[in-house]
Amino acid sequence: MTTAAHPDHLPRPLWQPGPERIARAQLTRFHTWAAERHGAPAPDPADPAASYAALHRWSVTELERFWQAVAEWFEVRFATPYDTVLADAAMPGAQWFPGATLNYAEHALRAAEDPARATEPALLHVDESQEPRPVSWAELRGQVGAAAAELRRLGVRPGDRISGYLPNIPQAAVALLATAAVGAVWTSCAPDFGARSVLDRFQQVEPVVLFTVDGYRYGGKEHDRTETVAELRRELPTLRAVVHIPLLGTPAPEGAIEWDTVVREPAEPVFEQVPFDHPLWVLYSSGTTGLPKAIVQSQGGILIEHLKQLGLHCDLGPGDRFFWYTSTGWMMWNFLVSGLLVGTTVVLYDGSPGYPDTAAQWRVAERTGTTLYGTSAAYVMACRKAGVHPARDFDLSRVACVATTGSPLPPDGFRWIHDEFAADSGDMWIASVSGGTDVCSCFAGAVPTLPVHIGELQAPGLGTDLQAWNPSGEPVLDEVGELVITRPMPSMPVRFWNDPDGSRYRDSYFDMFPGVWRHGDWITLTERGTVVIHGRSDSTLNRQGVRMGSADIYEAVERLPEIRESLVIGVEQPDGGYWMPLFVHLAPGAALDEALRDRIKRTIREQLSPRHVPDEIIEVPGVPHTLTGKRIEVPVKRLLQGTTLDKAVNPGSVDNVELLRFYERLARDKSAPPPPPAA
Repeated sequence: MTTAAHPDHLPRPLWQPGPERIARAQLTRFHTWAAERHGAPAPDPADPAASYAALHRWSVTELERFWQAVAEWFEVRFATPYDTVLADAAMPGAQWFPGATLNYAEHALRAAEDPARATEPALLHVDESQEPRPVSWAELRGQVGAAAAELRRLGVRPGDRISGYLPNIPQAAVALLATAAVGAVWTSCAPDFGARSVLDRFQQVEPVVLFTVDGYRYGGKEHDRTETVAELRRELPTLRAVVHIPLLGTPAPEGAIEWDTVVREPAEPVFEQVPFDHPLWVLYSSGTTGLPKAIVQSQGGILIEHLKQLGLHCDLGPGDRFFWYTSTGWMMWNFLVSGLLVGTTVVLYDGSPGYPDTAAQWRVAERTGTTLYGTSAAYVMACRKAGVHPARDFDLSRVACVATTGSPLPPDGFRWIHDEFAADSGDMWIASVSGGTDVCSCFAGAVPTLPVHIGELQAPGLGTDLQAWNPSGEPVLDEVGELVITRPMPSMPVRFWNDPDGSRYRDSYFDMFPGVWRHGDWITLTERGTVVIHGRSDSTLNRQGVRMGSADIYEAVERLPEIRESLVIGVEQPDGGYWMPLFVHLAPGAALDEALRDRIKRTIREQLSPRHVPDEIIEVPGVPHTLTGKRIEVPVKRLLQGTTLDKAVNPGSVDNVELLRFYERLARDKSAPPPPPAA
């Protein structure tokens, strides 16, 4: 950590990259090259913050020059050249690199072409036994070639949909890459999703092939999924074939193809060269209030966005090992697999985040030699509460960056990670990042050349014209505003599936500010160029005109050791009133007595705002989440406003629908007329 001079009027950073880290960052080398070749502003080695700000301004004002530079820097292979970089900048409907053809999987397997790297691990698979098992670049390429040949033998053509009901295992990565190689469209769900949740997703896209396991291991137990798979086969009439991966050792069901048969003979992959905007995969929104949105992203858009994000922002390349705790039902799995694009070894962990103990993920990072370790803010805070000491108890000397997403990392999370590693190396880059399934990337977060400030994301990403707007559509600085993107990004959806006129797509992002992407988050852009995420804008707490994100409440309340998790809701009432309850899930042994209620209120009053002290504090048996682990706020708000459960939420999108019945009963009880007075 450097101790460079710091202006007295600015807050001191928690961490700053040293000169060596800045000099060797790929971002630094790209900046110098782009200044020489593409007219980017020259970097200033004496002022990395000003250098990045200038590069970012250029990247969003000169979109075409910037993305052309990214394509050249990463040596994107265009089988046919593009006519122009950006033919139409309208949102939605931007047209990127028209005329170009390419293939995502070809780029993901490039490292295998180097004889010196062919035997190195492309994938490291870890399950709850914690023993890493490598898949070399040569093995991966041969398996992808074999699986792609099998798909073609089954009659799969470009544009057909291929589905995976799979955990985070190497076979899932092979199936994705084989799908991309033939120009088909990948889509996946994790096997902890129930049949209804999977069908809500897969039935929309009508897959022709299903890759599936017989079950999975989680938390030290085996979970059989043979009945669920049988139901999926019955309810997906478009399936031509099912490929069976016997993770639990059961034989293939009748009519299914054994995985080992598919990949027995390694083959050189044949890569279908497809247009830049050809669909690569379908991701799904959480679907808490209806059928999940089926978000279609393109081969070229994802390729070039992920090269930028992983190579420049995450500073990953050959020699790195990239581990992010995720499942195949979350966009972070797709992002993780894209680590292959920059020649990085990808760590696939298939297991519980907390088995056999809370420190499980740190143990995976140690045993795999991880260099960039990504997790959730919730996991960081759970480790802090559980008294985990990662740097003391594990050899994490190769970890150069700990990254978090899923929800804002609270200030205490920043301090905890920093303090845990301070005594060991004192040089831990903490990258809190924020983006969305909608773009399968980050709007803001990791920048290897910038300092880290507590509670803040380092900066908006290159090529991402991120702004905070007030309700009048005016940019604001150092004030809370709507997160908007005012110029297109290549990985924005090319469309939604089954949305022929584009109305659902437009309504999702462009209803408030036509032609400008409104993401639905409250953010603050600071004068220093950092970003603070306050939570979802559609569940923002607005008391007497003072807006506050729910994340701010959670950060304060969940510091208290008695609180395991919390949920705060602001409910506009028919009489013009505003009811703001705070629901708390208590730690074992804790009791919600008056003393604890008073401490919760005092914490919010003193640390946040007297206006945002809750009207009631209510103990709950648990906080409901989406299947990807995000707290469910808007559906709970609708329940509290009297909407019935079947209309407020899609039950298949929730981890425990029974928890929602508590809120439905609460709303019913509150709306019931008072009993008549006693005679």
